[in-house]
Amino acid sequence: MNTPSEAAPRPALRELTPLEARVLGVLVEKQHTVPDTYPLSLNSLTSGCNQKTARSPVMNVSEDEVLTTIDGLKRLSLVFEGSSSRVPRFEHNVNRVLGVPSQSVALLATLFLRGPQTAAELRANSARLHSFADISSVESFLDELAANDPPRVVKLSRTPGERESRWMHLLCGEVSLSDLPVREAQGGGESFSLSEFEALKSEQKRLAHEVGQLRAMVQRMAAELGITLEQPSTDA
Repeated sequence: MNTPSEAAPRPALRELTPLEARVLGVLVEKQHTVPDTYPLSLNSLTSGCNQKTARSPVMNVSEDEVLTTIDGLKRLSLVFEGSSSRVPRFEHNVNRVLGVPSQSVALLATLFLRGPQTAAELRANSARLHSFADISSVESFLDELAANDPPRVVKLSRTPGERESRWMHLLCGEVSLSDLPVREAQGGGESFSLSEFEALKSEQKRLAHEVGQLRAMVQRMAAELGITLEQPSTDA
């Protein structure tokens, strides 16, 4: 059921490094998306950290860097190493350490992996980790995380051109707006999120395909009727 739970105050946790947050995000993500290979090997975990899609910012880290990061997360009990395999494998313990439900872990992991996002973007981008019923359900869990002591997320002020406020996690410390990517509007028009832009590209491709089919159909009909069609102008 998509309802926030009451969480007791948790002990203070030191600030995480960006790579520590990325490692945790990858472990949570792969737990849901590739359960057959979870817990993850060092190689798989490093590949997930360096993944080019669904990552912001894109990283390029070595296995040694990831291993050092894992050691730091082990000391915080955020990561455990499995003992049932000859190849070391790692799993996260975010739920217990932070004392938050799986829905909140899904949202935090999505913020770890993709940076600041609106509630609508979080719902779409976390769909494989948890299926939220609606945006208000996402906002309920975000509000709960923001009300934690200490708060785990913060709602950012809207920047010029943004239609909705974005959220960002606080596990790496306070968020500086000057360090966040700005979505600039072109010519004073509306700005679009990445998901909205990809949807627009997909729609444009679909429409272009339909236009091509219609053009071919008209040309066949004109040929059958002996009608000569004017070629479309290519002038700029």
